[in-house]
Amino acid sequence: MGAIVKVNSDNFDHVVMDSAKPVLVDFYAEWCGPCRMLAPVMEEVAQEVGEDAVVCKLDIDQARELAVEYEVTSVPTLMLFQNGTVAETLIGVRPKEEIVQALKNHR
Repeated sequence: MGAIVKVNSDNFDHVVMDSAKPVLVDFYAEWCGPCRMLAPVMEEVAQEVGEDAVVCKLDIDQARELAVEYEVTSVPTLMLFQNGTVAETLIGVRPKEEIVQALKNHR
């Protein structure tokens, strides 16, 4: 059973960039209504993909430099990393099925 991993500037490289598995990063903000709507969906995604992928959350207000580096201009933004590279980006609230399918496409 998968759990969501909180990432920040200190652990981003280790958790996301160095992962052998696909990594889905939810760039979010505490003040963002749509981000709060997406949160339970991300919990379900983490449970569904289990050990096949890593699901992470990154608070853009706590890691502004990463938000700037990855050109996150709207939250929520989901980025799927594979081998340290952005393989796919989904902007806005998306249904669980679409997010899971994106992960399956990059396994």
